[in-house]
Amino acid sequence: MSESRDASRAVQLARQAITLVSSGKSEEGSRALREAASLAPENKEVKAAFARIQADNSTHVLITLCQKFAEDQEDAIGNEALKYLQANGSGLPASTAEQCTHLMIHAQDLQESVIRDDIVSSLLKQCLAARAYLAKQLHGTVTGVFEEVYAIGDGSAIAMTTVVLDPAAWSEESVRDHFEKDVFQLFLAKLMECGTDYDGRAMKGISRLMAVNPEKFQDLIDEEIFETFLLALDNRLNVEIRSQATLATAKYFELSREKAQAFTSNFVAKRVALQTSNDLIVAFSAAAAVFPIAPSMASALFLTHGFVPSLVLLLEKKAKSPKVMRAALDMLNAACIDGTCRESISKNCSGWLHKMVEDADTQRRGEALVILAKTRSPVDRENGAPNGAQVEEVASGTTRLEIVPMLRNMLLEPDSATQRNAVEGLAYTSMKPKVKEDLCKDIEFLEKLLHLSDPSTINATTVFGSLTLIDNLTRYLPHLSEEQKRMAQLKAYANASKDSTKLDHLDDDSHVDNRCRILLQVGAVPYLVTLHKTFLSSRPSQVSLGLLTNIMLSLSRTPTSRGVIAQQGGIPLLLQIYKQFSSVIEPQKVHQLIAHALARILISVDPGLALGSRSRSSVLPPLISLLDDSTFNFSDGPRDLLPTFEALLALTNLVSNPGLDTAPEIIRFAFEKIEALLLSSNVLLRRAATELVCNLMTAPAGIEKFADGSRAATRRLHILVALTDAEDVATRRAAGGALAMATDFADVVDAILKRDRGVEILLRLCEDEDAGCMHRGVVCIRNIVLVEGLMNEKSKEEVKKIDGVEILKGVLRNSKDQAVLEVGVEALKNLVS
Repeated sequence: MSESRDASRAVQLARQAITLVSSGKSEEGSRALREAASLAPENKEVKAAFARIQADNSTHVLITLCQKFAEDQEDAIGNEALKYLQANGSGLPASTAEQCTHLMIHAQDLQESVIRDDIVSSLLKQCLAARAYLAKQLHGTVTGVFEEVYAIGDGSAIAMTTVVLDPAAWSEESVRDHFEKDVFQLFLAKLMECGTDYDGRAMKGISRLMAVNPEKFQDLIDEEIFETFLLALDNRLNVEIRSQATLATAKYFELSREKAQAFTSNFVAKRVALQTSNDLIVAFSAAAAVFPIAPSMASALFLTHGFVPSLVLLLEKKAKSPKVMRAALDMLNAACIDGTCRESISKNCSGWLHKMVEDADTQRRGEALVILAKTRSPVDRENGAPNGAQVEEVASGTTRLEIVPMLRNMLLEPDSATQRNAVEGLAYTSMKPKVKEDLCKDIEFLEKLLHLSDPSTINATTVFGSLTLIDNLTRYLPHLSEEQKRMAQLKAYANASKDSTKLDHLDDDSHVDNRCRILLQVGAVPYLVTLHKTFLSSRPSQVSLGLLTNIMLSLSRTPTSRGVIAQQGGIPLLLQIYKQFSSVIEPQKVHQLIAHALARILISVDPGLALGSRSRSSVLPPLISLLDDSTFNFSDGPRDLLPTFEALLALTNLVSNPGLDTAPEIIRFAFEKIEALLLSSNVLLRRAATELVCNLMTAPAGIEKFADGSRAATRRLHILVALTDAEDVATRRAAGGALAMATDFADVVDAILKRDRGVEILLRLCEDEDAGCMHRGVVCIRNIVLVEGLMNEKSKEEVKKIDGVEILKGVLRNSKDQAVLEVGVEALKNLVS
């Protein structure tokens, strides 16, 4: 009886040991097996367990897990394999990767297993050996292998594109190129086979391949296939499918614009002519998607004689079909990208849109309000229309100022789709100065706007709309040169029937200052930081990041706001965006704005407190870039010198904080630019550059630029000496301060003695009406007459020869500054001794 119980227990432990080892718990499995052997060492099942585990020990753990998963179909084992693969996939032995790929592709008992799909896609993405294995299989029977892998799932199907795009997985490039086209055609066949490809699998493969090598597939796409792309733009399909179809459509427009335009025009015209609800939905959806891709073609189609007036009649007949209404609104919204289309919509569709506002459900009401806002918004800034343009009234008597409260109330609603519509509409209406003022007085509205950063609901439309709205509220009017003002007046006179030349006082600097202050108080900077962290850092948009940078530049314009911006994370935010734009082909414009905003903030804060250890060196490249003419685009007019001026001030503030030790890096990378600015014709730039040089003299590398005895050092000294005679007091003071430190070195004194009128100019500085200049001049003379070595007598003689003794006596008689008197007495004693 006891032996029977032991045998039963041993069998149970043996089975448990196999399960534990298979799941990767080798130590626990071995312990269970040892206990089983102690109970029934001759039991056949115990012996079999020993043999199996011994064989498994010589097999890679991932192979064991994949075999077990294929046999038992247990998700827990599959997840264990996937977890192992995700952690160690890149270091798998080639034979293991090949065997696991083979096991999972041919695991027919795992049909429709998401875990299997994840394992196959992970293997193909991480392991070259897995890609090479599948490439070899495709080379054998491409259609059969494609069908097998395609059926596994989305991840595996899309991973096939990774295989055919990887040259390392193929023996020859010509072979890879051939099978890339084969796989593309098989994806096309799948798309045609399942019509609009409701799971999006085929469209994902097509768009991925077209995104990389679109020119290869130009001749493989005919009108029938392209119409399938357009069918996949149906707004009833999910966003992922439509986005992939949009990418494929856009790529074909790039390749064959004329064919794509003809195919699209035929598709839309044919579907609209049929006038069934389904045909109208797919036609309007396609037109809406194509407007951003090919606006001129889509506009020409939209403005076909009689189309817009007949559209309203058609929509009135289809009033009971909400899906048709929604597709039509999407198309009208997209058409607003074109000015002539906006005019046509305003003329022909305003009445119908107002009915939508009054009668439709919340979503369609919001879309209709957005279109009304767009059709009556001021012309884009680039076209030069002033924000003070008169608000036009429409047939129903509703003005934009009546639309704003409706949009405002929509934003306060909890539904995210309604909020998106509200933000988009307000982004247009807020170009009006009166609207800007009204919105900034509405604290409840602003607080709601600055909480639209929930990652679960926010999307690109909301991000762009909210940033555009905040940019409108904070944007300052540009400061124009006299020539630019005259040109603006001439343009305004030429359009006198439409626009007024007088700017609205609600857009002057004082009103914008106040709006920026209010937005800072309600948390604009924390909102921007959160928005970047939750959305723009992982899904960057150049336009949205540019808007965010514009906002930060506006908020930082007022000196009293800069400390708040720094405390709330403004500096790290700007540095992150600067880094993001470093990979852009032409980042100069945005880089200038980011650097300017950083400069403004760093002028007015303690950099030792505002900058972390990593930020200390990160801020220097943006600031230094503002000193260089080559980074500026002069196509829009003369260079704006304010960014350069404020960058110099910011660098001076950084250098003045000895704990940061920024002077060596500034000298290494920016000194030539700073030296050039010492000769600027602009008084403020020259002053700021001189003050920066004065602060750089506190570093040994700064002194070396003037005291190494080289011709370049002599040239720089001559410039400094000349600047002590400048008309601007602050420039004289800064130049004198720099020389007061430099003249501690014999080579500098020698260069000044050799310069024509060098000592005379410094003596004149001693007689300056400004006490600061006088003090610096006296220090320079004291250093010159105290120079050691052979030059000592020569320097004294030179000072005496230009009435230096009398000038110093005059300083002692007239000055009441104790520091000046002490230095002056010291200099005079050495002269007369």
